[in-house]
Amino acid sequence: MKSIDLNKPVEIPSWLRIAARPTSIGSGELERQWLEIGEEATEAILKVLPTGKYTLGPYLSAFENEFAKYCDCDYGIGISSGTAALHLALEAMGIGPGDEVITVANTYVATALAITYTGATPVFTDIDPQTYNMRADLVAAKLTPRTRAILPVHLYGQPVDMDPLLELARQHSLGVIEDASHAHGATYKGRKTGSLGDIGCFSLYPSKNMGAYGDGGIITTSNPDIFEKVKMLRYVGQRIKFVHEVIGFQERLDEIQAAALSVKLRYLESWNDRRRKWAALYDELLANTPVVLPYAAPEVRHVYYSYAILVKKEERDDLMNFLADRDVGSFAMYPTPVPLLPCYADLGYKPEDIPLAADYADRVVNLPMFPQLREDEVRTAAQAVIDFYRSK
Repeated sequence: MKSIDLNKPVEIPSWLRIAARPTSIGSGELERQWLEIGEEATEAILKVLPTGKYTLGPYLSAFENEFAKYCDCDYGIGISSGTAALHLALEAMGIGPGDEVITVANTYVATALAITYTGATPVFTDIDPQTYNMRADLVAAKLTPRTRAILPVHLYGQPVDMDPLLELARQHSLGVIEDASHAHGATYKGRKTGSLGDIGCFSLYPSKNMGAYGDGGIITTSNPDIFEKVKMLRYVGQRIKFVHEVIGFQERLDEIQAAALSVKLRYLESWNDRRRKWAALYDELLANTPVVLPYAAPEVRHVYYSYAILVKKEERDDLMNFLADRDVGSFAMYPTPVPLLPCYADLGYKPEDIPLAADYADRVVNLPMFPQLREDEVRTAAQAVIDFYRSK
């Protein structure tokens, strides 16, 4: 690991200071969710506690099977986080030093970190101008003899156009690992995310479309060899206790989280329907404003982990401040393309290498979006955006 310089100054972006301002609209997501399902979640957790079996037990097995079936996959493997899920998926596919894995520039850093953890090199592509997702022709331009896998990200809940990517992967014998951390329950041409590539990786972080009461993740696959390898890797490289066949990790999802997640899985479809309802209302209310609204491709079922609009770069801070003044929270996800972060400076990327992703990062504003929002809150948030442009 490189040395860490704690004396190096770190600049706090202006938009982040604005996003930290307390607001009523857009906050309280998890508290409201608890009010909706807390009794059921508590009952499920209390069933686990007397058993004395808190790891790799029946509640984890049940949740893994339920989630795999939900995703139209044969296997599910509960993991300690979404980042660990990506890491173990790559390890299970044999990715290592000297290899390259192609992903997109406008994702959370964990997508790239998982590649780096294996010793491989992340290679970043620019994005589609409408969906902001990975595009097969841009991936094809990045292929080298060292390319071993493609890692698409279903950003904000919209699935990537996967068929061209899968065809490209077949032509070049590449693995395909889906980062579906924003896309629980989304579909592409009627097929669920997590079932589209060789492996699907989901974060179960609390704020996701379906999240744990703490960190968590899950891997889905229909490949029995990958399933067995991931199971070994998540539990210190063993199939039989104390017989450690490979260098493994300690990355299990625990029983208590699994029991609660089985409860949440029963609500996922209705929660996604509510997200889509609020997105449709935003679309209607903001249709005549200068902002660029999120595009949903006709072949997908977008599940709106976030509702992201694009504004002019020079307007973003002003708009976010205006919203906060009216008690409406907002965010900018993700504000710096991963290859332009300090931790990846040694790769030498420049904004002109990823012009659309770099432009997008300077313009994105995420409006309040979660199932337990109320209609009046969505209307208030949209009206604040409208009023901002009327005031100019």
